[in-house]
Amino acid sequence: MKKPYDINLIADYIILRLNSDETVPLINLKLQKLLYYLQAWSLGINKERFLNCNFEAWVHGPVSRELYNRFKETRSLYSFIMTSDVMTSDPSSEIDSNDIEFINFILDNYAGFSGAELESMTHKETPWIEARQGIAPMQSCSRIISEETMKDYYGERWNAICQ
Repeated sequence: MKKPYDINLIADYIILRLNSDETVPLINLKLQKLLYYLQAWSLGINKERFLNCNFEAWVHGPVSRELYNRFKETRSLYSFIMTSDVMTSDPSSEIDSNDIEFINFILDNYAGFSGAELESMTHKETPWIEARQGIAPMQSCSRIISEETMKDYYGERWNAICQ
């Protein structure tokens, strides 16, 4: 399988990877942010979508409605996501090995943060801020976060890191 991947497949990979290390609790909010950062950094570094989905600028940061809908009947944003929530038992067999390296790179950099910390980080970054322009802080919003803005913002951050 090649990019862009179905978000549920990549979510399953992350759920299995993080739940194998019980020192990294995974809540729905955190899973949403990890997937957002995967998409954002792929756009910034590789100039291509990693996931076949959009992210909306919700009050609590970027959210994929598709992933939200997957869990909405059984999980809140603050519920733990467990291995029993996985749809694909061996997602790594459907992901290119270079892409697994990229996912692991993002997880190595972000999985140590809590869902609340990741939410706070996204609230300080241009793509989410721009998408919520004119929206009150606690007002519901379903605006799509611009992939062009993600590409530019995270591309600039990547260039600064690499200098």
